[in-house]
Amino acid sequence: MSNSFGEQHGQRRCRDCGEWKALEEFCANSKRPSGRGSYCKPCFNARSKASYAKRVKLQHGREVKPVREVAEGHRYCADCGSVKPLIDFPRNRADSSGYATYCKPCHNTRTSETKQRLYGGNREYHLRRRYGIGQREFDELLAEQGGLCAVCGDPDPEHVDHDHRTGWVRGILCFNCNGGLGQFRDSPTRLARAVTYLRGTTWQRVLIHPGVFQMCSPTRGRPPSRHS
Repeated sequence: MSNSFGEQHGQRRCRDCGEWKALEEFCANSKRPSGRGSYCKPCFNARSKASYAKRVKLQHGREVKPVREVAEGHRYCADCGSVKPLIDFPRNRADSSGYATYCKPCHNTRTSETKQRLYGGNREYHLRRRYGIGQREFDELLAEQGGLCAVCGDPDPEHVDHDHRTGWVRGILCFNCNGGLGQFRDSPTRLARAVTYLRGTTWQRVLIHPGVFQMCSPTRGRPPSRHS
């Protein structure tokens, strides 16, 4: 038996589509005795979208773009106008879908353009973001080192060395020296032990007479195997 609200046996008739549906399929409405509105959720959403489009047209004089139907597991990229699988989009935890708005090629293009516009290029962006210095500070620091690696003295080093604990930039190093310090965890103790180790396991050239040198065997280690 139905009542004045069009309800019967836990169901309600939607005023738009005219279908009888369970009350759970209607939008919540605290003003109604049943706690549910007059329109089912699909019809309510359609009404909301139509109302929004009407307000936009009246207030801003433009049309709202219709929602594009996309197959499950796919996404539409507004830049290239293509529908692609979700794996072709970068991850983005801020989006409800978990993926970015633009596909990977378009996303990369936009990122490059932004870095170029704001920083003048990828190199400046990288230096500013990671080390807090720009190319000008990099060049000044390298000039103070005479254009050489601050550790080994090789020319044209390209890597910024910084204290991993404080973040302060220490100098400009070549690839090998920068990686070496990182492998030794920036520890003077470890480096000192490595120097002691090398001195005790490496043949030394000792001056025994002016212009005459003798190779002395290391105090530690074993001779190479005869089978090597």
